[in-house]
Amino acid sequence: MDEYTVTIAFDDEAQKWYAQNDDIPIILEDYSLDTLINRVKLAAPEMLEINNMPHAGIYLAFKMEAQAVMA
Repeated sequence: MDEYTVTIAFDDEAQKWYAQNDDIPIILEDYSLDTLINRVKLAAPEMLEINNMPHAGIYLAFKMEAQAVMA
C-alpha cells in the first residue's frame, strides 16, 4: 500500500482551505474543510492513474499546517 501525506492549510486572506501533495501531484482548494478532504480522496487516485502511477489501495494521510502571524 502506497502512503501519501497531503498537507492542508487555511489561507486567512482568501478564506479557503488548500490541500497539496507534490508526489501525486495534486493541489485543490475549497471553502469547506470536509468538502476539500472528500475532493482529495476522489481526485488522488485519478491523478495517480493519469500519471501512470500505482493507484489501487493508496492511503492518504492529512497533515494540517498552522501559520503563525507575528504582530
